[in-house]
This record gives sequence, C-alpha cells and structure tokens, in this order.
Amino acid sequence: MTIGIVGLGLIGGSFAKAYSDNDEHKVLAYNRSKEVIQAAYNDKAIDGELNEGNIKDCDLILLCLYPQLCIDYLTKMAPYICKDAMVIDCCGTKELICQSCYPIAKQYGFTFIGGHPMAGRHFSGYAYSTKTMYNGASMVLVPEDLNDTKSIERAKKLLSPIHFGKFTICDYDRHDAMIAFTSQMAHVVSNAYVKSPTAKNHDGFSAGSYKDLTRVAWLNETMWTELFLENKKHLIKELDYFITALQEYKTAMEKSTESLANNLRLMIGYKAAGNTTHQSRCKQVDACLKALPDRRPGHRRTGGYLRRDETSKHLRDPCRYISHIYKRYDNHTHNNHTGYRLEGRYPDKG
Repeated sequence: MTIGIVGLGLIGGSFAKAYSDNDEHKVLAYNRSKEVIQAAYNDKAIDGELNEGNIKDCDLILLCLYPQLCIDYLTKMAPYICKDAMVIDCCGTKELICQSCYPIAKQYGFTFIGGHPMAGRHFSGYAYSTKTMYNGASMVLVPEDLNDTKSIERAKKLLSPIHFGKFTICDYDRHDAMIAFTSQMAHVVSNAYVKSPTAKNHDGFSAGSYKDLTRVAWLNETMWTELFLENKKHLIKELDYFITALQEYKTAMEKSTESLANNLRLMIGYKAAGNTTHQSRCKQVDACLKALPDRRPGHRRTGGYLRRDETSKHLRDPCRYISHIYKRYDNHTHNNHTGYRLEGRYPDKG
C-alpha cells in the first residue's frame, strides 16, 4: 500500500522507517525542511515527496505535525485526497483536531480518525526516530462514531505493519481527559520541580529518584504551550487534584498532632498498627499497584510506576513524596491509565 506521512519529526520519521522496512509499502512524505527529506532518502525511509499530484495515490495519510498545522494541511490538501483513503492524525490532543477534521473528511468523502501513538522519547526530531519505536505500544483511535467498526478495523489493518501492542478506542473528550493525567501532568510536574533554586546544586546529591522525576523536565515550549492550552479544561482539573494533595502534605508536615501524623503516614504509605481504616486503604494501594504492568527486562521500573510485586511497605521512602502524590491511589484518573501511558518513555533508556 501507499502511505503518505506529513511531517518527518520523531513521530512521522518513526512511522516512515517502520513502513519502509517492508518492501511492499511505498512511503511518500512531506516536510518543510529539505535537509530532513534528504536524510530520509539517505536512510531509504521514503520513496518520494508527498504533494498535490500524488496524494491521491495514498491508502493512508498520517498527519504528524502540531495540531493547528495538521488542520491547515488537511484543509489545503483535502480536494486532492482519494475518497477511499483514510487520514489519521498523531497529535497529542484530540478535541480541536477532531472537531475540525471530521467535517472536512465528510465534505470530501474520505475517512478521518483521530489517533495518538502512545510512544515517544524525550528527544525530538527525525534524527531520533526509529523503526521500532511503536513496537508493543498502544495506539489510541478516536473515530467520529464509536460504533463504526468497519472504519476502526480498517484503521487497525492499515496500521498493522507498525506492530502496535494494542488499540484503545474512545471519543476525543475521554482521550484528552486521560492524556491530561498520563502525559501532560507528568511534564508539568517535572518542569515545575526543577524550577526550585536548589536544583542548580543537585550534583553529588542526586540519584535514581531525581533522574526519574526530571527526565521530561525540558519542554519544547512551542509544542507544549499549544497542547496545554488546547487541553486546559482537563489539565487544570488534574492540577487542582495535585495542588490539593501537595497542600495536604504541607499541612501535615506543619502540624504535630497525632492525628495529622497518622494522616501523613497514611499518605506516604506507612502502616499504622491498629488503624483499621489505614490498613484498609493500604490494601487499596496494593490492589492498585498490582494492577500495573510488570517491570520490563533491564528496567528498574516501568514508565515511572512501581513494579507489580512492590506493595505499600515499599512506599516508605519520603524522598519519593512527589511521585507518590502523582500516583495516589485515590486519584480517579490513575486507575484508568491503561492504553494512554507513553510506553516508550523509560527512565533508564536515556
């Protein structure tokens, strides 16, 4: 089949390399930088440039730009797209792009499905793309009609050469609510954490926990500003949950009464002997942790989460306050993270 890829950054470049690994597929690509196009030619990741003349030959078109640029590109090129083609975007938020692109597809007769490959690295650009980046990862699909099984199954078939591990089907509001927690909050927290004036003196005092929490602190301000503002409804809600939890820690530390001390021990996972309410909640912590994926070979922990055999007794380290606030068992979003977590982002991968 013929694949059109719009944008050869980390996401688009990885798609191009994965599809071109199979000689049965022809890959056409558009990128503003001619240097990147030439690099893709040199890597044999593409067979030609995507343009108005050949976009009609594409069975699948993947939009791998920032959200507004994807909308602008599809608006311009829609008249040239074949009615049998499927267009899938790969942006980090879905409401804006889906609301804009569903009508365009309907007007010109092709199929548009929102998409979000749950894989990545904390580096960007074509140079960091790999043909195996999506192997085993989740791909979120956001069709206009959740009951349109024909289009969903077709999308899965078109994406099968990429070797995704699973597909998560949802509407755009569900996607954006989950991504606010599993992806955007992680970046906000990491970025805010390193703004402490103490951070500049960390050398010699930091180890694994510091590395885990700061790994995604650097942000592409152009991309993340766009994504955060597009999803501010859900992201602000998650920030409110987080700020409330932080305030509970601060309040508990400022007080010295036994009740507040018990509350603090509860939050950081200590077992209070004889406290049946606390023991019950510890069981909830254990159940939540056991539902998370196992660690992968060679990795100390999976995606920042504790491994399955770690129970509440392992939560005692006060140095992990922030991580545990973020993963609090009573945060409603955490219990539904499966399929929306970035499978490719591991602390030990560098």
